[in-house]
Amino acid sequence: MANGATLIEVVRGDITGLTVSAIVNAANSTLLGGGGVDGAIHRAGGPEILAACRAVRRDRYPGGLPVGEAVATTAGRLSARWVIHTVGPVYTGHPRDADLLASCYRSSLGLAASLGATSIAFPTISAGVYGYPIGDATRIAVETVRATAIGPIRVLLVAYNSAAEAGYRAALGVG
Repeated sequence: MANGATLIEVVRGDITGLTVSAIVNAANSTLLGGGGVDGAIHRAGGPEILAACRAVRRDRYPGGLPVGEAVATTAGRLSARWVIHTVGPVYTGHPRDADLLASCYRSSLGLAASLGATSIAFPTISAGVYGYPIGDATRIAVETVRATAIGPIRVLLVAYNSAAEAGYRAALGVG
């Protein structure tokens, strides 16, 4: 499934175990860890990620990372080189939600390109406790990745359950 130089793959499983250049963290604005994928990445990556996030908060985002933006830190003990933290929108049903969610993917991809990443793994941003409907979240992810031209990169869309996997596959038009 290629879009120019972008290869999009759907994988099911634990994002923290993947060997990629960058893993995207569906973070909260504090960048200090939390539940879901955020907590899993912090636990698997170790204290280096938290220390780097604290430095980001101190030096660049004292009020927290804004929704739709992205910032990179070390990946600590993960096999990735970087963790790219992005804050997805809490779903309200407002049309702005989709714009903010798409911005998470665009910002993360742009940052990955600037870092020289050759591969990036995304969780299903905002589809957990932030309440984004899985079908809409996966469609926006695929559409945004396809529309964001950043050069040669392998994009893994990591499904945490069968509904997310089905949503990605439907959005990609594959069985």
